[in-house]
Amino acid sequence: MPVEELITGRSAAEIEADPRHCSLVGMVGDGELVVVSLTKAFRDALATSETSSLRDVAISWAGTYDLGPGRRDAVPGLRVIVASPGPRGSCWTYVTAGCWSTAEKHGHGLEFALTAPAGDESFVDLLAKIAYYHAGHHLDLEHSMPIGEPWIPGSSCDHLLASLSYLHGPDLEHCPLPNGRARILWTLPVTAAEVAFRREHGHEALEQLFDEHEIDPTDPKRASVV
Repeated sequence: MPVEELITGRSAAEIEADPRHCSLVGMVGDGELVVVSLTKAFRDALATSETSSLRDVAISWAGTYDLGPGRRDAVPGLRVIVASPGPRGSCWTYVTAGCWSTAEKHGHGLEFALTAPAGDESFVDLLAKIAYYHAGHHLDLEHSMPIGEPWIPGSSCDHLLASLSYLHGPDLEHCPLPNGRARILWTLPVTAAEVAFRREHGHEALEQLFDEHEIDPTDPKRASVV
């Protein structure tokens, strides 16, 4: 499928109601997936965007997912953007779109990104958990959240730590919106021992350990640094 056409989880009615960025091409499987054609103006805007990381994510957008009625109620309109590997890296990136409105203050709110070694719907579900947790607990930079299970089967990391997006650089951190600005925080999979260390010694001390051990944040088998 050319870059000009994408598969999206939005409904045909949603596409036709807002034709600014794309137009309806067709539907796949009872309308569960909708094929859209990007408008030339939108393609040109993406191609000339100064925010290269955000441009890569937008062009690689794979679709959106039904995250369930309970989560929809907590985070209305929540979607997950999926970016496949590209020239800047070999990993998959998942980004929430909709968390901003649940806890925004004066037009400023948060979205969350997760980098993973593979494309799998389980990571979309993990982003949904983050969004749901944020709606009730208002996550912020250097905050952590329990997952309740390994982020990948067999991994010792069962918590997430909200951090700056070191893997993607500052281009992905700030996203201007019509009514404000979203800050995108990276959610780093960490162990319970690392969370306990951060609480006792501080976030900077934990990051120093990460640097000393030269961790691969997307490696599901990485050992705890404490």
